[in-house]
Amino acid sequence: MTRRSRTPKRTAAAVVAGAVRGALSGAAGTAAMDLIQYGRYRAGGGNQPFAEYEFRGVSDWDHAPAPARAGRLFARTLLGMYLPDDKANPVNNFMHWSYGIAWGTAAGALAAGGGTRRARWGPLFGTTVWLSDYITLPLLRLYEPIWRYDVKTLARDWADHVVYGAATGGALRLLSGPRTVHAPLRDGIRRRGLL
Repeated sequence: MTRRSRTPKRTAAAVVAGAVRGALSGAAGTAAMDLIQYGRYRAGGGNQPFAEYEFRGVSDWDHAPAPARAGRLFARTLLGMYLPDDKANPVNNFMHWSYGIAWGTAAGALAAGGGTRRARWGPLFGTTVWLSDYITLPLLRLYEPIWRYDVKTLARDWADHVVYGAATGGALRLLSGPRTVHAPLRDGIRRRGLL
């Protein structure tokens, strides 16, 4: 006699729907992370309005953060394109947002069809994204190895990613709707007159 699985089957449609929910959740998580960073910028004396800070903050490659430099590296390596300084900001935004959305898409696809959806996984998810950055970006020579950063820098970056993960997890939970009760459990509850 075979044992029946306790988790619902993952159909292709469920995985695609989960990926779409994940992409939207990743965008919400990226926006939350950016708002936290903007709040820190304002608390430090910055006075640019949010839209200007978000979409016009990088003026050249010398001052570009890792997402922009990763985009420039990919354009140069994969496409043979050399991008001028005026492309640093759009490349930064594209890479930053697409990276956050891509991680959310993967999380949504993996969560599709699962029996549980917990918002608590969000901070762990954000920590995973943070750790992956400190593995992949040094390999691309865009970051130093993690041990070369001071604790304050690492803590601030980790906190930003925890916000990203928590917001992504919360949005994914909201977009996924109420938790479903498995049919055998639901039927047992009905037989006892509790539903």
